[in-house]
Amino acid sequence: MATLHSKPDKRVLVTRTRRQASELARLIETLGATPILIPTIEIVPPATYAPLDEALAQLESYDWLVFTSANAVEVFHQRRALLGRQNSDAPRSDSRTWVSASPKHSTAAPTPKIAVIGPATARAVQGIGLPVDLVAPRYVAESLAEALTPEAAGKRFLLVRATEARDVLPEALTAAGAHVTIADAYRTQIPPASIADLQQLFVQPDALPDAITFTSASTARNLAALLEAAEVTLPTSIALISIGPITSQALRDLGLEPAAEATEPTLPALVEAIEAHWSKKQALS
Repeated sequence: MATLHSKPDKRVLVTRTRRQASELARLIETLGATPILIPTIEIVPPATYAPLDEALAQLESYDWLVFTSANAVEVFHQRRALLGRQNSDAPRSDSRTWVSASPKHSTAAPTPKIAVIGPATARAVQGIGLPVDLVAPRYVAESLAEALTPEAAGKRFLLVRATEARDVLPEALTAAGAHVTIADAYRTQIPPASIADLQQLFVQPDALPDAITFTSASTARNLAALLEAAEVTLPTSIALISIGPITSQALRDLGLEPAAEATEPTLPALVEAIEAHWSKKQALS
């Protein structure tokens, strides 16, 4: 990835959660740009863990375990550990069994197959010692639904996800004859402290960001809500960089046109989209 030496003081607003912003910030710095971290989203517990805990107690009854984010994997792992149902010896990545989640069973139970939406989620699953059987060809729910549809008829699926997730995947699987259990692992909310941070950022014309990155539809919608609460109008000179088509559509629904969209929904591709946009502008100037 080339460094843009023509203007090393370019600034990029990162709207991810504070926990998840560091990798994107590091990649932005490789462009010779300065990341500005103001989260428009934060991860909090769901209203209740009861559906997830109930599913964990009968995990061996499912044919497929489906994750649509690394956050969901992390919460799944934490709840199993907290409930005392995870064996102290983590299964090897090539293992097809684990200790049953039910305290009534002490023998190894069949492992559900595991499907994920993309490579970041796959790495999270492998990081807790479990194998990944299916990764969506394209890292969106529609692609994962299409890949799983041939497996759906008569099968039981456990979908661990965010409360606000779209229903594309469970609706497609149900229509294909699957029994789908949805277990909320977390929900997202707008960080109130970001209102003051945005006011301070946008009150200084010389400190305005050159670009804003959006890594989900929620980051787009939440930024719009935060700007409204802060009584800030988004300058049209700022380039809006989207991680993928779902996020781009969310921006358009808000009346905002993305200046660039990543070729695939990954952080490196997002930063490459920033670089390509700046290079194009530089060539036209």
